[in-house]
Parts: sequence; C-alpha cells; structure tokens
Amino acid sequence: MVQDFQQYSAWRQGVVAALQGYQSWVAAAELTDGASDQRIARALARLADDKLSVAFVAEFSRGKSELINAIFFADYGQRILPSAAGRTTMCPTELLYNAAWQPSIRLLPIETRATNLSTSDYRDTPDAWTVLPLDLNAGDAMHETFKEVSRTKRVTVDEARSYGLFDEDDPDVRATLDADGLIEISMWRHAIINFPHPLLKQGLVILDTPGLNAIGTEPELTLNLIPSAHAVLFILAAETGVTKSDIEVWRTHIGAGPGRVVVLNKIDTMWDELKSEDENNADIERQRESVAHTLALDAEQVFPVSAQKALVGKINGDLQLLEKSRLAALEAALFNELIPAKKDIIRKQLAGDMTALVGAQQAMLGARLRDIVEQLQELKSLRGKNQSVIAHMMRRVDAEKKEFDGSLFKLQGTRAVFTRLSTELYTTLGMDVIKQDIEFVREQMIKVRFTTGMKDAVRAFFDRVKANLDVSDAKTIEIAEMMESMYRKFGTEHGLQLQAPMAFSLEKYRAEIDQIEAAYHKQFSTTALLMTSRIVLMERFFDTIASRVRKVFRLANNDVEAWLKVIMAPLEAQIRQHKDQLKHRLASIQRIHDATDSLEQKIESFEASQADLERVRSRLAELAGTVTIAMNTELVALEAAA
Repeated sequence: MVQDFQQYSAWRQGVVAALQGYQSWVAAAELTDGASDQRIARALARLADDKLSVAFVAEFSRGKSELINAIFFADYGQRILPSAAGRTTMCPTELLYNAAWQPSIRLLPIETRATNLSTSDYRDTPDAWTVLPLDLNAGDAMHETFKEVSRTKRVTVDEARSYGLFDEDDPDVRATLDADGLIEISMWRHAIINFPHPLLKQGLVILDTPGLNAIGTEPELTLNLIPSAHAVLFILAAETGVTKSDIEVWRTHIGAGPGRVVVLNKIDTMWDELKSEDENNADIERQRESVAHTLALDAEQVFPVSAQKALVGKINGDLQLLEKSRLAALEAALFNELIPAKKDIIRKQLAGDMTALVGAQQAMLGARLRDIVEQLQELKSLRGKNQSVIAHMMRRVDAEKKEFDGSLFKLQGTRAVFTRLSTELYTTLGMDVIKQDIEFVREQMIKVRFTTGMKDAVRAFFDRVKANLDVSDAKTIEIAEMMESMYRKFGTEHGLQLQAPMAFSLEKYRAEIDQIEAAYHKQFSTTALLMTSRIVLMERFFDTIASRVRKVFRLANNDVEAWLKVIMAPLEAQIRQHKDQLKHRLASIQRIHDATDSLEQKIESFEASQADLERVRSRLAELAGTVTIAMNTELVALEAAA
C-alpha cells in the first residue's frame, strides 16, 4: 500500500513538474494573461492539496479500529488505535498528517455542541481545541494518549439534551441512566490525530467513526465527512450479518456506489474446529451472499475478513494466518479502486484546463503571426516604390491606429455595463445575503419550536438559497453573453482572432446545495419533531447546514470574483498586442521613409521573427504534450522506471 501511494504521489509530482515547466515557458514567451495564470494556479493548487479520504463506518464492537490497525498500522508492531471489547472510539476521529503541526491529538470539547458553530467552523479556531503532543519514541505512552478518543464523562439529562445527545423516546438511552440520573457521553466532539505515517504523509486521510447512533446525532458525519469520503468501508460482524440499524444507516447515509465497500469482519468467529476448512468457507460464503442480497449488492462487493487475525499475522510474521484472514483481497480492492478513481478525476479536470490554455495561447500566437505576415506583405510591397507611396502608407497606418484608439474609447461604455451587472450579481450571491438568511432561519426556528414549522423554516431556507444561486447564475450568463458579443464585434471590426472569454457556471455549487438538502431530508423527512431532544438535534443539524452553505457561497464568491477579474484579460492582452503592432508598423515605415533603415534588412528581420514564432508554436505544442503524457503515464510505468 505504501508503494501504491508512493507511485500515485510520483505520478502526481510528475504532472506538477510538467505543468510547472509549461507555466514557466509560456510566461517567458509572454503567452499568458490573467485568465490563463489563474487556471494554471488552480490546477497546481488542486495537485498540491490532493487528499484521499477513507471512512470506516459501523455499529460499535464491529472492529473498525482493529481493521484500521490491521490495514494501516501493523508495521508499528502494536495497536495504534485503541481496540477492545465494547465501545472504543467515542467521537469522530480523523487521522492525517500536516507538516505544519507537531505530532499530536487535537480534541474538540463536547461542550461546543451547545453553540451555533459546526465542527468545520472550529477548524479555524485553534484555541477551541485541546492539543496533546505525541511522543513517537515512546510507544506505550503514545498508545495511552490515543485512548483519549475513548474518554467519556457523566452529565445531567438536561446537559445531554442541550447537546442533542439525549432522546427521551429511546428506551435504550434511558436504560443507561445511573442511580444519580446521569448519562454517559463522549468527552470530546471530534478528534484529529496528526501522525507522520508514510501513507498519511502521501495524502491519505482516515476517518474512524463512533457507533451508528452517532451518525444520526453528529451532523458533521452525516452532511460532510462521510459523503465527501473517496471510499467508505461499511463494517458488519460475520456472526450477526446485517442488523436493522445496519440497514437503516446503509440506506440513509451510505448506499451502493463508487468507492463503497462492505466488510464482513470477524470471520474467525465462524472458524468451527469441528468442521472442515471447506465447510467453514462454505458457511462464510453463505453469509456473504446473504449480506449482499440484503444490501442489494453483488457478492464481490462484500469482503469477508478477520481484522484481528490479520493484525496478529502481520505483527508476528505469520503468513499463513494472514492469508486465512483474507485481508489482502480487501486491501487490493480498496486501493485498486481508490487511487485510479482519484487519478481519473484529476486527469479530467486538468485535460479541460489544458484544452482551454493551449487554445488561448495558440490564439495569441496566431495573432502575432498574422501581424508579422501583414507587415511583411506591406514591406515587400514597398520594393521599388517612391517616397510618396511610402508616405501614403504611413498615413493609412496612422488612420488605422486612430480608428483603433476610437474603438477603445467605445469600450468604456461596455465596461460601465459590466460593472453594473457585476454589482447586481452580488445582491443575490454576496456573503451578507446568506448571513442574514441564516440568522432569519434561526429566529424562525426559535419561534416555532415544538411544531413542524421548524421543518418549514429549513425548507424555505433551501428554496431561497437555490433561488439566489439560480438568479446569480443567470446573471453570470448575461455577463458572459455580453462579453462574448463584445469580443466578437471587436474582433470583426479590427480583424482580430479573439479567444472566447473564459466560461463560468455556478452549477456545481447548486449541485452541492442539492446534496446538502438531500442529506437533511434523509435525516428529518419522516421524523415528527415532537420531542425536545429531536428539536435540539435539528437545531444542531442546522448549524452544520449553515456552515456548509456558507462555505459553498464563500467558494462561489471567490470563483466569481476571480472570474470577473480575468474575463477581460484575453481581450486586453490582444488589445495591447495589436496597439504595439500598429505602433511598430508605423515606426518601421517611418524609418524606411526617412531612409534610416534598409528595406531589405527590415524584411529579413520580420522573416526571422516569423520563423521564431513558428518555433514557439511548435515548442508550445511540445510542452502541452508533455503535460498530457505525464497525466496519462500509468503507475506501472513509473514503477518500472524506478
């Protein structure tokens, strides 16, 4: 697995190197503008901040933590995550590596659930977290520190209810009350383990979730972490198969799809010593097929394993036990699907970027070549001409320059319209708009507590958000159409081949809002909000919804702002280039008229410039091809090269 990730990382670095080489060369060749600079910068940022996240989801005591230990941490010769009978992971736990942080566990207190901020909001508030350093040279001490994710405390029912962690209608929860009427809850809301594991250094992020009940009560899991994971491993116990709560979580929060894998763990409980190995395997296969049928999957998507025996086999070097655990098949399926899927996403995004970049830069080169050819034709036409003809040509070029300058003046009117439309765009997309809307919904939810009106308030919120995005998208289309018309008109009037302005759409942000709304409806569409605990839970969910929607609008605002800044960049670049060309033409003819420059020398100079531009065009295609080759290089080839 480490080798798989290293090869993936090498592939990514190869693409980055090719793209950076392309970036440096086109900048030196003066073939960039604001739009292409922005596109390259974003492509490099995506490659630099590329993460692969894997979520482990299950009811407690299904062996999630042990499976993580077996797959990722067996090389340490001991369990890294706490694993024992009963519940061990009490809060959502992320394992990742950030070189800017020291090896540590960052813990978010459970008390933060009483605020109007989601876990995502707290990520940018360092003071809210309790940070415990990890001593990488003391395995036992580090293991003890990891046990923090298991810590609990007892609180009153009112306090648990204020966090959305007490459901009065759940007899199982009531049964957990002690003699003093206190209930046990997690000490922490969220944990982030910063650990310099080779896979984590390569960009892997592991999410270990608490039991299934926590998925319904922790909005961050339901609305953000699990849906955004590139792979989700849903773990069941071999001896119990699919329980009622398993089916509910599978259908509500996971479901079949790319990167979704079902693990039938603890098959060692089915190793009956009174049966033959073939009989035991047949029993496991029947359970596998039963699980697949219940979850509407192919049997090949269900992987029977024994995480505990796999861990023992890896630590002790017992290859026979490791093979019997069947972990290798799961590991192969996980990484054979995870890495290529992520790689394809990067390829598709970058291929689109390169098509647009090369198109814009070829257009700039085409304009330069056309200018040189026109000047060559003019100069060659001067051979044998007298001074009066040359003077006439000077006047004609000067008139053309003045006409061009007049067109630039007319462009100011279009700029004024552009500014007005841009201002109108922010009346529906601005951050103040979404902030006011969120505050309004919170006020409405307080007013209509204990009624279904809370659902109506949230539903109306989503309607307004989507309507604002639709209006904003229509406004971006209006701006783009106006700019395209201006490009076309200006190009026709002055014989310029202008690349169409950079396209833009808010559709992906509309789709993200739809996903957030769908997750909300799954959680609350059939639930009657008659119990205080459910009302508090819905309020906590809205906090996370608000955080996600704010993030979507923030990203949309950033994209729109960047787009508005560069939409005129190709036109402005061509205008500068054409103005320079007209100025040079006039100066060149002037020098010939004044007999200060040889006509033949000037023709030779332009012919040399033409040849240089042809070489630049060839080199541009070559470097763009290098990026494409790097994108399409297979991991096997990289391994062979190594």
